[in-house]
Amino acid sequence: MKNQNIKNQTKSIEISQKILSKNDLKANELREIYKSDNLYTLNFMSSPGSGKTTLMECFSSFSDFKFAVIEGDLETNRDVERLHKRGIKAYQITTGDACHLEASMIEIAYKKLKEQGSLEGIEFLVIENVGNLVCPASYDLGANLNIVLLSTPEGDDKVLKYPTMFLCADIVVVSKVDIMEYFDFDIKRVESDLKKLNSKAKFFTISSKYSSSIRALVDYIKECKDKNIASNFRF
Repeated sequence: MKNQNIKNQTKSIEISQKILSKNDLKANELREIYKSDNLYTLNFMSSPGSGKTTLMECFSSFSDFKFAVIEGDLETNRDVERLHKRGIKAYQITTGDACHLEASMIEIAYKKLKEQGSLEGIEFLVIENVGNLVCPASYDLGANLNIVLLSTPEGDDKVLKYPTMFLCADIVVVSKVDIMEYFDFDIKRVESDLKKLNSKAKFFTISSKYSSSIRALVDYIKECKDKNIASNFRF
């Protein structure tokens, strides 16, 4: 009877306990590393061409926003070269045929940035994920905030078409709003769809032409850091 009780207890624990994947375990390790290094980490996700790299360039104009970037692309280091030209400390990950970044990739890049001294004086680590509205939404990178960009040329129907991506978002940013009228983009539709799907996500509209719109996003991110806000979403 005693052995049977032990077996039942063991079985109960096995059923109720969440079995973490290799990526999840590594992401949890990264969370602790970021915390020990006093870094607030942002995972930027979007389709290709949404303006993530342009946004990083805009961030560099704010002296009170000290950041380094881990850049993810299938091939080339063109984006990281753009960032270096703006004086932004960045490290490139080329994934080959992988359509997303994984925690193990981030760990290697992070170590490289640290070895190079690129994290000294830095408060924010920005992960610019591979351009894709599907795969990155399934991989935890240990970030404090998950930020999803949607550019106006992509169309206003993407929130409900790609629900997994927008469900994991702590912040949703509609970019390139200065050309919104040319693409018949309905911003109200996006807000309404997001409210139905993920009402907790903070919503911003930005344009690289309007510095004040970028400033508003930066201020909110800094506020999140000051309040030690961490994403409740687990991939």
